[in-house]
Amino acid sequence: MLDILRKYMKMLWENTVLVCRMIKIEHSIFALPFAYMGLFLAAGEWPGFKPFALLTVAMVAVRSFAMAVNRLVDINIDSENPRTRTRPLVTGELTPFFTFCFIAVCAVIFVFACREMNDLCYRLSYFALIWSAFYSLTKRFTMLCHFVLGSVLGLAPLAGWLCVDPQFSLTAILFFFGVLFWVAGFDILYATQDRKFDRGRELNSVPANLGIEKGLTISTFCHVNTVLFFLLAGFSAELGWIYFSTVAVVGAILISEHMVISADDMSRVNMAFFTLNGVISVLLFIGTLVDIFI
Repeated sequence: MLDILRKYMKMLWENTVLVCRMIKIEHSIFALPFAYMGLFLAAGEWPGFKPFALLTVAMVAVRSFAMAVNRLVDINIDSENPRTRTRPLVTGELTPFFTFCFIAVCAVIFVFACREMNDLCYRLSYFALIWSAFYSLTKRFTMLCHFVLGSVLGLAPLAGWLCVDPQFSLTAILFFFGVLFWVAGFDILYATQDRKFDRGRELNSVPANLGIEKGLTISTFCHVNTVLFFLLAGFSAELGWIYFSTVAVVGAILISEHMVISADDMSRVNMAFFTLNGVISVLLFIGTLVDIFI
């Protein structure tokens, strides 16, 4: 009996690790801090354990849903791309049926969490699922796929706000656009790794369609807009010098992100993509939180 339990626990752990690999759980650091920002800004204080827990569950569920849909829809593309051939669905470590069941469970959990928030969140939950799944198809017909992805993650601060204050506010909308341009900017940088493959596969992205130099220019334009929208959101929320100082640091990080890569040297794309942008989301959340409470 003990051996059977150990075997089951080992299998459960291995599948959990594989699922985390599939959905890139570490990338949750991009959206979750912005959801918490919306939550705390709408409440103006500690929102309470229930809204915090419901938002956390909903964000983890919808992100897992979106990533799993993306992996399932792109399984044939990933199997051809040298960069993505080791993903669990491609290697057969996870099956399409298991992934489909995982997607269904995540969708149910997300809708249930939104229903427990309020009626508006519940009614919008279906749109959020459809829109986050739609992103996976966009690179097949438009190079604006980066901006669609940005709009998906941009829903995070809106979701946090609506969780405790079920009405659309200017502050939340400004943060939505700030996150949209931030994500689109670094996703364009990330897409430079696959530009040759995307061209051969007739997939769309800014680097594949327009080239690296124009891609870097558009990415820079996006990140200029990011800082502007974060500043406007701070003014709208009547935040103080701590928040604006944090935005200044975020601007400096974005500048450094574009300085470590160039059309002639894209070797540090992954550092610009994950390390620097992970710092941005966490730093801005901490700056916002400290400003609210101080």
